[in-house]
Amino acid sequence: MLKKISAGAIGFLSFVSIHAQTDSTKKPTTTFSGSLDAYYRFNFSNPPGGTNNLTSFTNSQNSFELGMATLRVDHSVGKVSATIDLGFGRRAQEFSYNDVGTTLTAVKQAYISFAPSDKVKFTIGKWATHIGYEVLDAIGNRNYSMSYGFSYGPFFHTGLKADISLGGKSTLMLGVANPTDYVSTTSTVKVAIAQFSTATKNDKLKAYLNFQGATGLTQFDLVVTGVLSSQFNISYDGTLQSSKIGTANSSWKDHALYLNYDPTNKFGLTLRGDYFDDRKLNPLIVNAKNIFAATLSANVKVDNLTIIPELRLDNANGAIFTKGSGAPTKSTATFLLAAVYKF
Repeated sequence: MLKKISAGAIGFLSFVSIHAQTDSTKKPTTTFSGSLDAYYRFNFSNPPGGTNNLTSFTNSQNSFELGMATLRVDHSVGKVSATIDLGFGRRAQEFSYNDVGTTLTAVKQAYISFAPSDKVKFTIGKWATHIGYEVLDAIGNRNYSMSYGFSYGPFFHTGLKADISLGGKSTLMLGVANPTDYVSTTSTVKVAIAQFSTATKNDKLKAYLNFQGATGLTQFDLVVTGVLSSQFNISYDGTLQSSKIGTANSSWKDHALYLNYDPTNKFGLTLRGDYFDDRKLNPLIVNAKNIFAATLSANVKVDNLTIIPELRLDNANGAIFTKGSGAPTKSTATFLLAAVYKF
């Protein structure tokens, strides 16, 4: 098997070398971009020594916090391109949680791509996962706090993938990667990843069927987005993961529905309904089999700045949150105010 992989790699590199010669006279282009986000979060239960937060990136209470500073460089010449995407702050550290204590926590994405034709593109390196609707960078989400599906799903992949155009609006991505959320590993296990996407001719309806699978791990995910009018659009993200790796034995599903209303180009509202169902005897969240969270976020835009005031209600079928008195409770409410700037 190793010989087959090595032979394939040598063939691929030779193919790249031959085609690269034809692009030596192309003029290179470089673009720089970035973002910065900060927030204040207050949980109304005001739990002693806790946060009442079970999702990613907003693990604070009654505190002003820096989310993440991002610097990204994209460079291309001919058929070859490269991206370096760096992040600094607690958001980046949680994203690369397996690399805490190393410089790799700052590398959100770093990959090289080669497109031998306009139908196929190969990419090798580390990139944010294709699974799910929400993304790491706050500028890419309308809600600032994250869903349960995002928080317990994959964050990124490190490996090799191919993006293939199937004609029209349909594309296929196939790849192989390290175990989920690992930049480097000694494990012989590799994860197969895939995505099929399609859309209507006017792009008002788009669908993405996503997959990752390995020995002991299977996850299917469906994202559908629809534009109903110039002011209203709707998105759905449904995912199912089953994992039996080592002593871990988890199986969960999550459904998230996003209702987006933009009466003007300066103001918008997003209501997210998120239902998380943890179905195994060894749950990810102890003492609760399911949680429903409703999050209402406003997006107030001033040039490159977006201000996001947000109200979130979480309710579980078990007492997994904490009251101010220290007593357990099934529900909790949170206010959050975030500022997100892009350049």
